[in-house]
Amino acid sequence: MLEYVERKGTASNKWDGLTETFGADGLLPLWVADMDFRVDSHITDALADYMKTGIYGYYKIPDSYYDSFIEWEKTEHGFNVEREWIRYSPGVVCGFNFALQVLTEPGDSVIVTTPVYYPFLHAVTNNDRSLVCSELVNRDGRYYIDFDDFENRIVSENVKAFIFCSPHNPVSRVWSAEEISRLLDICRRHSVAVISDEIHHDLVFSGSVHTPTMCLAQEKDRIIMLTSASKTFNIAALRNSYVVISNPEIRAAWDRFMTGLRLNMGNPMGYVAAEAAYRHGREWLSEIRDVITGNYEYIQTEFSKHLPQVVMTPLEATYLAWADFSCYLKPEEIQPFMQDRCRLAFDYGSWFGGDQSGSFIRINLATSRENIMDMVNRIVNALA
Repeated sequence: MLEYVERKGTASNKWDGLTETFGADGLLPLWVADMDFRVDSHITDALADYMKTGIYGYYKIPDSYYDSFIEWEKTEHGFNVEREWIRYSPGVVCGFNFALQVLTEPGDSVIVTTPVYYPFLHAVTNNDRSLVCSELVNRDGRYYIDFDDFENRIVSENVKAFIFCSPHNPVSRVWSAEEISRLLDICRRHSVAVISDEIHHDLVFSGSVHTPTMCLAQEKDRIIMLTSASKTFNIAALRNSYVVISNPEIRAAWDRFMTGLRLNMGNPMGYVAAEAAYRHGREWLSEIRDVITGNYEYIQTEFSKHLPQVVMTPLEATYLAWADFSCYLKPEEIQPFMQDRCRLAFDYGSWFGGDQSGSFIRINLATSRENIMDMVNRIVNALA
């Protein structure tokens, strides 16, 4: 049985870090993408057993850690990962920043498909690369890739790398195998390396099926895949993510870069938690999926009754709802309305890049139904 945790006052960034981001405290936070539920007891038990040893010296990563991930990917996603392909990153965001250093040079152009998780945008500019954006096409709330625009921008801007979000945050798309293959064909034609962020690949709904990008790759494709148990099982603070590289030349380049950083392994507790999650977390994950879909359906039903012109993007993946308020609020009105009138904290559409998302909010669904009901009531009453 899932257990909701009151996180205010627990040094939670989502609940206790509001002032730094929003300039105000006391908001109901539905922004940062972590969950308000206690993790699976198998994880806490495994961590407790490790802590009881009373010895926290240098750690040797056990083979069982790698085996648990390899088995999970094979069983859940049909992806046969080889042990020698797996490398470490403290997080997926760190990972795609590192990958840009490995695959590109300062000044190189890097393409993303907007709106997209805003650390993608920051990674490109913070690493002195040139940001190129290809806007996704919004058709009645569902998003599609403009393949012609994507390829034209690659050619015109001499793009060297593509940071791919699969499934896509914030628009909740699970890309089909055909869509991914078409992207890879374009990148292959123009010698574009691919950095594939697949951190949400276990949080897939509505009969959608996630296809790992590397399952569709050819032998010489330059691809780095990034994923983690952190989003799936709410263990992000333990700083443990997987980097999967099948191309031996790219893998050697990654190893050289990480050796220069002296960052080849992480905290033991991250390894312990990830292994426990992948070995024992399926029942817990099933329960959290039910909570996420239930919260999404509640919002969709209530908005359709009271605010019928709000467009909710179909929830195919992630625990992040993407809602379009453009029929009610202008881009410059959305944050003051939600924050000052409704006392709510969201990630706002303008943060994600592109030209069409100024009146959108991204809603974290991994919280209690009571919080979701409170949010809906505040918005409905204020707009009414």
